Amino acid sequence: MAPIIGGTRLIHDGWARFLVAEVTMADGSRVKREMEDHGRAVAVLPYDPERRVAVLISQFRAPVLFAEGPPEVMEVPAGILDETDPAEGARREAYEETGLRLGALEPVASAWSMPGISTERMDLFLAPYGQADRAGPGGGLSEEHEAISVHELPLEAIARMSDDGTIADMKTLVLVYALRLRRPDLFAAR
Repeated sequence: MAPIIGGTRLIHDGWARFLVAEVTMADGSRVKREMEDHGRAVAVLPYDPERRVAVLISQFRAPVLFAEGPPEVMEVPAGILDETDPAEGARREAYEETGLRLGALEPVASAWSMPGISTERMDLFLAPYGQADRAGPGGGLSEEHEAISVHELPLEAIARMSDDGTIADMKTLVLVYALRLRRPDLFAAR
């Protein structure tokens, strides 16, 4: 017999929902499991193959600061999926956060971000862009107090930052490594 969730109890309902699930395990034992539930999410690494740069953002992250990390984290544009199509969600997040209008997206993965605690499944994309794709200021949504800083960085620098631990965000690392595997020519010395 597979584990069965017999019911859930809502603890908090805000930007995310927090629940406690009553689970009957395969051996018949009963356990409680806490869950964070905010739905699906998307993340995208915009990169310019001609100029060999990519766009990352930085913003304040309270949980990282609470865990004694830096107050701001370098990461790819990402957010909650409001649309039914993950690609459209990734394009929307990229525009809101970076000001880039992305066209073609390269799917990388659809994966559980933290399966031990969260229901979040994240769709990850790479997206080539050019200078003509800059259509807005970026910076995130003011009503959500995102206060995002946009950074266009050389791919060589981003590779170093992923190797030396400067980039410590999991979704960003996955996307940087995917680009390095798929397009090593963009990281080779000219």
